[in-house]
Amino acid sequence: MSGRVALVTGAASGIGTQICRRLVADGVAIAAADQNADALAALAASLRAQGAATLTGALDVRDEAAQLAFVAQVEAELGGITDVIPCAGLARAAPAETMGSAVWSQVIDVNLTGAFLTCAAAAPGMLRRGRGAIVGIASITAKGGQPGRANYAASKWGLVGLIKTLAVEWGGRGVRVNAVAPNGVDTPLLMAGVPGPFLQDVMINRTPLGRLARVGEVAEVIAFLLSDAASYVNGAVLEVDGGLTAGYLTHRHGADFATNSAVCPVQRDSA
Repeated sequence: MSGRVALVTGAASGIGTQICRRLVADGVAIAAADQNADALAALAASLRAQGAATLTGALDVRDEAAQLAFVAQVEAELGGITDVIPCAGLARAAPAETMGSAVWSQVIDVNLTGAFLTCAAAAPGMLRRGRGAIVGIASITAKGGQPGRANYAASKWGLVGLIKTLAVEWGGRGVRVNAVAPNGVDTPLLMAGVPGPFLQDVMINRTPLGRLARVGEVAEVIAFLLSDAASYVNGAVLEVDGGLTAGYLTHRHGADFATNSAVCPVQRDSA
């Protein structure tokens, strides 16, 4: 992937940081955007220490003018953008009946509208050159509802619709558009925001692989979807979930049926 230029939003933490590091290993120049200017500066310093061409922009993805200006700067200083990973996102949990429009809009505006504005800002140059790949960050929450997260679930369902529509509009013009849908990812943000009993009894116990995802594992799948190895993959939403969405009524990593007949009795043929 040497010679390519990747635009990554939400780059200063979590999956965003890891995909920057992963792509630098393949010789990709990085345009990193985030609201956290201090963390962004630290990331840029570490990437440059690895020999990577790096440009940063401290911006809010909800600001269309700021996104357009940053894209113009990237194209002028690093070259034409070839890859886009809109990672900026947040969660603000609350019961739907008390959530209110401000909390609803904050999540929708960052997770969905922000991703759209990033893609739309980078697209004209990519389409003009007839080359590029975009990978959005969806979620397994885009496969069902989740209590307390009406805003987050709606944003991720909407993101899937956006990804598939862009894939239809832009695929024939040389720009592939896909997404990953992670389960819980082991990041400081998740560990600080999810109570321990819920983490173990709900998220981990119902995941066949029996653990959270590591950020590097998600970054590897994103790198694959960006690469020429995925040249015929377009409009896909690839689960990176340890098997969580592979089935239903699972518990303890799917082992109850095999090991505990009292919990899940085995039916036998009468013959």
